[in-house]
Amino acid sequence: MTEPRNMNPAVVLAGRILLSLLFIYAGFGKLSDAAGTATYFANVGVPGGIAAAYVVGALEFFGGLAILLGFQTRIVAYVLAVFTLGTIYFGHYGDMQASLKNLTIVGGFLILGTAGAGAYSVDARSRRA
Repeated sequence: MTEPRNMNPAVVLAGRILLSLLFIYAGFGKLSDAAGTATYFANVGVPGGIAAAYVVGALEFFGGLAILLGFQTRIVAYVLAVFTLGTIYFGHYGDMQASLKNLTIVGGFLILGTAGAGAYSVDARSRRA
C-alpha cells in the first residue's frame, strides 16, 4: 500500500513521536511497578492480576516504541487504536474528559494506520531495501 503523496514526512514523524510518548511512558511505568498496576487493575475491574499488568505494560511500551520508530506502523496503530478504545471502558468509564482524550488518540492511530509511517521510518527503509 502506498502512502499519500501530500504527506509531509517531518510532520508525520512529529505526530508519531507525540503519539508514542504517552504509550512508552505509561508502559514503562506499568512494567516498573507491575504489582501496583495489578492492584489498580483489580480496583477498576480488569481481570488477570499481575499477568495483565505485564501484558498491558508490554503492549503500551513496545507498541509505543514501534510507533516511534515507524516499525509495522499500520498494524501497530490499529492494535493500539483498539486497545485505547478498551481503556475507555476499563480505565476511564464515567470520566468524560479522559474518555474523549482517548477517543482523540484513537483518531490519531486510525489516521496513522491508514496513511502509514511516512518517509522517516523503519517501514520506509525496509520498502527501499
